[in-house]
Amino acid sequence: MSIGVLDIQGSVEEHLACLKKCGIKPVAVKSAEQITQLSGLIIPGGESTTIGDLMKAYGLEKELQAHSDLPIWGTCAGAILLARMKIMDIEVERNAYGSQLNSFEADVEIGLSNQKSKFHAIFIRAPRIISASNRAKILAEYEGSPIMVQEGSKLATTFHPELTDDLRIHQYFLNLCNASNNR
Repeated sequence: MSIGVLDIQGSVEEHLACLKKCGIKPVAVKSAEQITQLSGLIIPGGESTTIGDLMKAYGLEKELQAHSDLPIWGTCAGAILLARMKIMDIEVERNAYGSQLNSFEADVEIGLSNQKSKFHAIFIRAPRIISASNRAKILAEYEGSPIMVQEGSKLATTFHPELTDDLRIHQYFLNLCNASNNR
């Protein structure tokens, strides 16, 4: 299974390290041509405008939209981009909790594989998912707002699992990729 991390800007190295800990040899994705070789892609957190502009410039946005069956996980800025590119039917508000100074950590309850458990979530200039289609499954909330949503083989988190030592969400995404590629 070939899992890529979009290597334009943001928490790329952290996601690559987490995938390696999960036993995957990840691919740092820098070109549109690499997309067709992937079983799944992570769009990392970072600066959404910068990542989005560079994705357009490198032809990555069109390539992702053309491969709508590819499992994709967007963290923080990646979630914003999944909404902006209409890859997921969600509406996201940027920097919903405030500036960098308002970044925070919280223990939240996540529901993976019909099992709820605590997860230490790190929110950095975090977006808020304002709405999600009825096709989306809300896997976690914070103060009444969705912070982790799944729609088919697409996953969005407004927090940064890659900045923790907890690999459960990375493993969950790998399971989504595996299930999607075995159809």
